[in-house]
Amino acid sequence: MEIITDKISVIKFKEMTAKMFGNLVKAVVDIEKGIMAVDGELHADEQALLLENGSKQGDIWGINIYPDNSGEDFIEFDSVINIRPFQQNRSRGVDNPEIRKKILQVVNKLVEK
Repeated sequence: MEIITDKISVIKFKEMTAKMFGNLVKAVVDIEKGIMAVDGELHADEQALLLENGSKQGDIWGINIYPDNSGEDFIEFDSVINIRPFQQNRSRGVDNPEIRKKILQVVNKLVEK
């Protein structure tokens, strides 16, 4: 697992898929710090890494990245860590369109396609 703070190539994500899930990389995005943790077996592991490094629970969201896809199919908003009734998020997705937009901004800033 690692925390991404600077650009990472989509090729690096493809390498990560080979050793984990075959077609996706799990990631947890901190929408306030503009960083993300990647390459963990579980979103919960990446979440813990970010929390240990000063992220706040309300700022981090789990996604899946599909490096072989593009457009809307590149990112999937689906993780158990996203279920947060206290933030009015009652699904595994990201229900708030503003938060989704911030997640996309961070991913687009960090992933070189």
